[in-house]
Amino acid sequence: MQPQSTRIRAVLTGAAAFTLAASLAACGSTDASGKGDTVKGAKGAGTASGTAAPGTPTATGGTTTPPATSNPSGKVLMPTGPAASFTKARDTAAGQILMTTLNGPKSGVSGKVWVWLPPEYNDPKFARTGFPVLTLYAGGQSAGYNTWTDNQLPIQEIDADLAKAGKAHPFIMIMPVQNLDSNEAKALECADIPGQPRIGTWMAEDIPDFVRANYRTVKGRDGWGLMGASTGAFCSAKLALQHPDKFKAAVPIDGYFNPDSPLWKGHEAERQANSPELMVAQGKSDVKLLATAGGANAFEMKLVKAWVAKAAPPLSVEYYEQAGGKHLTSDFKKMIPDTLQWLTKNLAGPQSD
Repeated sequence: MQPQSTRIRAVLTGAAAFTLAASLAACGSTDASGKGDTVKGAKGAGTASGTAAPGTPTATGGTTTPPATSNPSGKVLMPTGPAASFTKARDTAAGQILMTTLNGPKSGVSGKVWVWLPPEYNDPKFARTGFPVLTLYAGGQSAGYNTWTDNQLPIQEIDADLAKAGKAHPFIMIMPVQNLDSNEAKALECADIPGQPRIGTWMAEDIPDFVRANYRTVKGRDGWGLMGASTGAFCSAKLALQHPDKFKAAVPIDGYFNPDSPLWKGHEAERQANSPELMVAQGKSDVKLLATAGGANAFEMKLVKAWVAKAAPPLSVEYYEQAGGKHLTSDFKKMIPDTLQWLTKNLAGPQSD
């Protein structure tokens, strides 16, 4: 953790006035190792680990679907392939979390990506159904790990339970790394910083392409959302504001909004172009955001409220405080149910042709 005056991403300790009931991961948690059984199928592209033919069993018991059956005028985008190979990262009560390495053809970046499919995905009743996609960004440096894969943040189990109760969409969850080095002095801030690996392109282009190649999704941006805590909040806000053609809604939890990586030195124009602090007021992004702050941290509340107040239409930003909340994984966890329900209200659900 860094002092509050330097890198706010890693230090905020706050709470919130909206009783969000179960949360998202922030600074430091355990790393899903990716070790385990290799699983081919689920159709992927740009990975380092091989391919599988249509109809290959997936890790969760279903089969891949041949891409040629997509309906050009329909709502569902069938997977286009080629299929990726995955290893099992861990089991949850709601199914396996899988891991692969994505070699991004557009960015040139190679990094780990974890995937969780809701139970409905491999149910034969949903074989022609496209599912909404939620990409989750971690707190801390997230180099080689993503805290949303950790059992401290059981978002997969919570989503499965809420979906069964009809309170949330069954989301495909995508959990990428955010950095390629654990040193915060080399923080890439989910952006294409000049002279550095093009992690922004990897996140905004290569990862969505990988998802569409692998899985049945909803056509267009309406089924695509982002969520993250702490550093991940910055990433979710930035990417949604920069790419409203790709994402419809985002939930930045207890975040910061001013890019402050040392790697921006000498590139002020590019830094400003990647600043949610500036983009929020530009009136260029027709997206919906839910920005949270922890009520136990006056500094965090002031920062987030000031950012929300700058929002210019067509952007819509809602603000919530978690009463008594601190900048801790345990408090982020408490927000999970309500953030999933907010995303459900603002994103398209499963679609069938």
